Amino acid sequence: MNNLFLYYILLINFIGLCLMYIDKSKAIRNQWRISESKLLLVSIVGGSIGSLLGMNLFRHKTKHPKFTIGIPIIIIIQLLILHYLPSFIAI
Repeated sequence: MNNLFLYYILLINFIGLCLMYIDKSKAIRNQWRISESKLLLVSIVGGSIGSLLGMNLFRHKTKHPKFTIGIPIIIIIQLLILHYLPSFIAI
């Protein structure tokens, strides 16, 4: 079960990173874009670190408070859940 969770986290973060790259590439070429809600959804379901890495690597969405504030908040919430969830499950 732990290996499955680890693989999921690695995959969803890779997807978050790739989506930031794809969206940035399309923005440069004035093409169809990935919606902000989809980018944020990937972050919420576990891809927040990959999304944050993609934001910084590709300098994408770095002027949007929804992302510059939102994704770090998502990361903090996810870390708190990972820290406290085992305590609740053990009860």
